[in-house]
Amino acid sequence: MVSVIITTYNRRRFLREAALSVLKQDYRDRELIVVDDGSTDGSQDEVEGLPLAYIRKENGGISSARNKGIAAARGEYIAFLDVDDLWKKSKLSTQISQMEAKGHSVSYTNEIWIRDGKRLNQKLRHKKYSGWIFEHCLPLCIISPSSAVIRREVFDDVGLFDESLPVCEDYDMWLRVTARHPVLFIEKPLIIKRGGHEDQLSRRYAGMDRFRIKGIVKILQDGCLDSAMRIKAVEELKKKCRIYANGAMRRGRAEEAQYYLSLAVKAAESGEMSSIKDDLLLDAIR
Repeated sequence: MVSVIITTYNRRRFLREAALSVLKQDYRDRELIVVDDGSTDGSQDEVEGLPLAYIRKENGGISSARNKGIAAARGEYIAFLDVDDLWKKSKLSTQISQMEAKGHSVSYTNEIWIRDGKRLNQKLRHKKYSGWIFEHCLPLCIISPSSAVIRREVFDDVGLFDESLPVCEDYDMWLRVTARHPVLFIEKPLIIKRGGHEDQLSRRYAGMDRFRIKGIVKILQDGCLDSAMRIKAVEELKKKCRIYANGAMRRGRAEEAQYYLSLAVKAAESGEMSSIKDDLLLDAIR
């Protein structure tokens, strides 16, 4: 069984279409779980009568909603669908058959990007890879949660989504996953990603790299990286810290800039992150 988790917060206008794209899959051994993160727009009415489990919770962010869905899931595999995205009919059947045939615990697919009703071409930096892809996930998140299918024991290995991260929680998750597991990329575009909405999470937070920096520090502290992965992670940490510090300085936030510059220096000197306290990072990204 595949447990499909849709999380939503006041996105009623997208919910029914997203749910139907799951329920119309040609792969039948699946359950659909909708986790409502405290919506006040009557979202539940939109899917009334559809064969799904609807879980309501107090608003706590997308990570807490996904974790709630994982806890309720009964499937051997876990899949996620962002409420403003859609699946092609053969998504699950294609992924499960290839994962079973090739022995992978994690897979993801190519995507069709739609923004403001127009199709966009992906840029070279969004190129996707199979295998041990940790270093390719460091610059930016190349795995869309809506495209991923994951054996549930992977979460026993890497942990759940970090509920302290309001955004870039997927970046943090994929660093933990790809540091420990090879990943199967399926070139066929099996999801439709729709962007350009005013209420997208990415529009609420400036300076997104500060959240990715926390993810890199966490994985360096984790102790799971081999020497090659560690070198790549330190290089990316230095780069992101310096870029973010320069931006903070330009905006007159000298103390914040100094913090990230010192973090870059620490990484450059030894790559040792064990002395970086998590509460300091939390202060820096608020």
